[in-house]
Amino acid sequence: MINHGYLAVDFFFVLSGFVVGYAYDDRWNKMTIGAFFKRRLIRLQPMVVMGMFIGAVFFFFGSDAMFPEIGRVSVWQVCHRFHPASCSTLYGYPRMGEMHPLNGPAWSLFFEYMANILYALVIRRFSKFLLTLLVIVAGGALIHYAVTSPNGCLAGGWKLDGPQLRLGFTRLMYPFFVGLLLSRTGFLIRTKYAFEKCSVLLFIVLAMPRLGGENHYWLNGLYEALCVIVVFPWIVALGAGGKLSGNLFSKGCDFMGKISYPLYIVHYPVIYLYWNWVTPRHLPWTSVWPSTLLIAAFCVMMAYACLKLYDEPVRAWLKKKMEI
Repeated sequence: MINHGYLAVDFFFVLSGFVVGYAYDDRWNKMTIGAFFKRRLIRLQPMVVMGMFIGAVFFFFGSDAMFPEIGRVSVWQVCHRFHPASCSTLYGYPRMGEMHPLNGPAWSLFFEYMANILYALVIRRFSKFLLTLLVIVAGGALIHYAVTSPNGCLAGGWKLDGPQLRLGFTRLMYPFFVGLLLSRTGFLIRTKYAFEKCSVLLFIVLAMPRLGGENHYWLNGLYEALCVIVVFPWIVALGAGGKLSGNLFSKGCDFMGKISYPLYIVHYPVIYLYWNWVTPRHLPWTSVWPSTLLIAAFCVMMAYACLKLYDEPVRAWLKKKMEI
């Protein structure tokens, strides 16, 4: 139903670049590179660890006709994936060949870390002109990949091989640094009902049917490239320039903003388990939509519990420990 749902990662990169620029661009005269890395690790890594733990728990419930090899994976192999330097598939556990097999979405955090490293070491020093040139070149690379891709889409980047790493960096470079450019230029779109407009527009973009068909894959690739290059930065500028009307909207947006990252990190192990149950049985949508809603509600509750009982206390402790 959400045909281009994977583009939400590209939207996240735009938003992340904007937030990093907004939060850190004016701090470099009183902040070291080491302090920046500590801040980013404290912000991101606790939930990465929690996502791996949840993935490990759900991992052994995923052995069935779809993924029978899971039964051959030992406990020590799973525990080894908690090592900070571990970034590889589990032997005999193919699924989709993720670089982070215990929690697939962590692949985007790998590239988020790469963007933060590039920003801190090099690109924070770029003038607006040089940053604009980088964004233009990265945008050209994104269009080229999208229209020449064998599948006519930007899905991928989660495997540790040459083509997938190239795709991951192609998906990263333009969105993250155009978000940074938006922050530096102060380009905001002032409008009423920004939240409603952004929500509807983002849903339409992601739910749009796939274009082109088998003989014209490039049309779908061009559509996805234009979404990333034009529409997503426009949505971020629209959202950043808008004002929330009413206390209820403010609280709702605050809640969604706080759980968005935990929800992204914890949802996929549950989705895999649900997928294992639904797919082999060939169940129609009419019979599974109630359980789908229950799974969605469960993921939100689990994300909120992780946020309040784990993520926020751990981050507060780490900030105090590291004197940040």
